[in-house]
Amino acid sequence: MALNDDDVREILRIIDESELDELSIETEGFSLHVRKGAVEDALSGRVRRSTLPESASSPAPSGRAAAAPPTAPGTNGLETVASPMLGTFYRAEAPGAAPFVEVGASVDAETTVCIIEVMKMMNSVPAGMSGTIAEIVPENGQLVEYGDPLFRVKPAG
Repeated sequence: MALNDDDVREILRIIDESELDELSIETEGFSLHVRKGAVEDALSGRVRRSTLPESASSPAPSGRAAAAPPTAPGTNGLETVASPMLGTFYRAEAPGAAPFVEVGASVDAETTVCIIEVMKMMNSVPAGMSGTIAEIVPENGQLVEYGDPLFRVKPAG
């Protein structure tokens, strides 16, 4: 039995509204592992509240804007904004639209820096930190995986 977009949205809604902290689902050609609650980001040691697919052999959407992506220390004092999920990276809201950010742009934690398409659902990705965009890592339209670097940011301050 294959799961469609609506099935995954319903599963995530039920998990979000339940007392469950973790759920794994496996069907032929699809694997979904979701953990909610306080999650310590292995790369940065920060604790964040979120409901994110932890791993999936097929993409799993959150059904809403993405939680702040994990960040990791970079080199030369730069921080890395990492992908919060598996999907297709897009720099702009639509083809031909202006990119959300360019190198040199100032961002704060809530600034949308890109969107990641997962199963035809667009998920906004916030910067998760204040600073200046120093590098945009993936190409527009490139497939990214959870934890892949998306941006390098020179932290404010």
